[in-house]
Amino acid sequence: MQRLENKTALITGAASGIGKAIAKAFANEGANVIVTDIDDAQGKDTADSIGARYEHLDVSDEADWLRIAAAIPALDVLVNNAGITGFESGEMVHDPENASLSAWRAVHAVNLDGTFLGCRYAIGAMKQKGAGSIINISSRSGLVGIPGAAAYASSKAAIRNHSKSVALYCAQNGWNIRCNSVHPAAILTPIWEPMLGDGPDRDTRMAALVADTPMKRFGMPEEVAAICVMLAGDEAAYMTGAELTLDGGLLAGSAASPGS
Repeated sequence: MQRLENKTALITGAASGIGKAIAKAFANEGANVIVTDIDDAQGKDTADSIGARYEHLDVSDEADWLRIAAAIPALDVLVNNAGITGFESGEMVHDPENASLSAWRAVHAVNLDGTFLGCRYAIGAMKQKGAGSIINISSRSGLVGIPGAAAYASSKAAIRNHSKSVALYCAQNGWNIRCNSVHPAAILTPIWEPMLGDGPDRDTRMAALVADTPMKRFGMPEEVAAICVMLAGDEAAYMTGAELTLDGGLLAGSAASPGS
């Protein structure tokens, strides 16, 4: 029997990167997968490639979540993966002194509000069964300060703590609805491509970006997905309110605090 057979799982931000890898891994384990994103073209391609359903979802929009709740009233697994750094908009100043309030709010709207709304929906969609798994994708940046990306770090730290609040709330209500957070560090997704380039110095650039990582390499999206499969399945039935770090050993030593 596949590990997620007969489970319905919704993944946000699943058109590419870590979300796509999670969707593929869940489908391979027999889950009924719903891929969601704001990139409809790429999201549909991802869904089609794994035999999944696609739904448009802006995680920062409460109306979108209410529409999802009406369309998918029962759920077994939710992965709150959608997130932004803030740099995508072209606004490059995100330090604590000079960041704009609008940039700060935009990052929190997607990362934190999106996770809050997702958890709220998932509790309602899971409590009728009395069981389920909520997996919130935080970051290594939610465990240490990031001077050059203050809003991103703040939002990811808040996801870590909100996951614990959700876990306790569900347990106190007698539901076997588990909520855990996953904290990846440098994972090789398309977001890194502008920094890596495709020139002859690509390998040198790649090595420099993970020089402080004890394992001296990037993590792969499939490695994050493997942890999510475990958290989604029944084998993790006693794990809730936990945080799992995938960082190649970075937080085990003194190199944990980055300079930017």
